[in-house]
Order: sequence, then C-alpha cells, then structure tokens
Amino acid sequence: MAEGTMRAAVLFDLDGTLTNPFAGISNCIRHAMEKMGCRAPDDDAIRSHIGPPLQVTFADFLETDDNARIWEAVGHYRERYQRIGKFENELIPGIKDVLAHCVEAGYFLSVATSKLERYSKDIIAHFGLSEYFHAIHGSAPDGSNSNKADLIRHILATEPIDPSNVVMIGDRLHDVAGGNANGVPTIGVLWGFGDRAELEEAGAVAVVERLSQLTSAIDRVLVPAPAI
Repeated sequence: MAEGTMRAAVLFDLDGTLTNPFAGISNCIRHAMEKMGCRAPDDDAIRSHIGPPLQVTFADFLETDDNARIWEAVGHYRERYQRIGKFENELIPGIKDVLAHCVEAGYFLSVATSKLERYSKDIIAHFGLSEYFHAIHGSAPDGSNSNKADLIRHILATEPIDPSNVVMIGDRLHDVAGGNANGVPTIGVLWGFGDRAELEEAGAVAVVERLSQLTSAIDRVLVPAPAI
C-alpha cells in the first residue's frame, strides 16, 4: 500500500464486543448508587444500561436531570472502576483470532468506545490486544466523545482511514446509531448486551451470533485494498 493511502478500517466497540465487563460495571454501579444513598438496580436493569454513556445511565437510575447529582454518581463509579472495576472483566473467547484476521487483511483497527479513553487503553493492554490496534478512541472525562456519533466522527477526521470503507462492530443500538450518523455500516454481535431485534431495528447491516461468522461479515462489507 502506497504511503498516504487511506485505509479500509474496522472500528470495534469495547464493552460487550471485545470483552464481557458485566462484573466490573455492575459492581461499580452498585457502589455509586449506595454512595448516593439510593437502592442499587438489579442485574437485568444494569444489563440494559451497558452501552450508553455513564451520565445517561445515572440519569435513568437516579431518576433525575440534575447534572451535579448525575456527575457526582459518575465520580463515585469512576473512583472504584479505576482501582478495581476495569479489570473485573473477561476477554471474549476467540476475539483475538478475529483481530488477527483483520490485521492480516490490511485493515486499520481502532477501538471506538464510550468508556473513558484512558481506561480503555489500560484494558486493551491488560488483555494483550494492543498489538492488534492502530488506535484506541474513547470519551474524555468531561463526557465529550461519549456519544458514538461524535466519537466515530472524530475517528474518521483524525485517522488515516477511508470514510467510505469503514465498518463498526458493536453490541448495542448506540453503536448502530453512531455508525448511521456518519454513513458507516454496523455489524451487530449477539454475545454482548443487545439482542437481535434491537440491532436490526436500529439498522445494522448484519447481525452475527458467533465469532466464526464475524470475519466473513466484515470482509463482505469492506472493499479490500488493491494488491501492490
């Protein structure tokens, strides 16, 4: 590939797509809610709220639009997550094979997550995934780029990738909506926290149940780089 050539790219969500973070997220949400003097939500409620930005999640759980109260809860969450929660996590079995295929195919790989970027880098390194990724993009502490549409727009503007030859991989409707807002097709995965109906109704171009189906789905969406 010639120097300066814009590359086909695969953007991967983190939570529910590359890893199963339920234990860490649920423990940190309960910690934050207890600090706020509120009843902790049950597992089903927490599962349904994995994916959106934390400020959206706590606005729902606290039943408030008071930004000061919402961000206080986010602070309690982050305090525990930074120390413990980010490593209460499991790598999706077989995901390294998918990433290796994408690298071998010549795709540019980036993480695209609403999670804080600094936490995301720690998690990617912890699970030995750094060698596969050219970039890791997440949100800032003030909440900027926590919306997937904003985040994907930022990635398209800053990385050497062809915006007409990109695919997003994610497990929630927010991934699909973020892709749609930028003209990027999204492949939904069913080993995370969303279901088929959610992903299809949001407009995913494909929904896969197994990792063995993901590589071929990616290759069907992306146009391969021309041979040198």
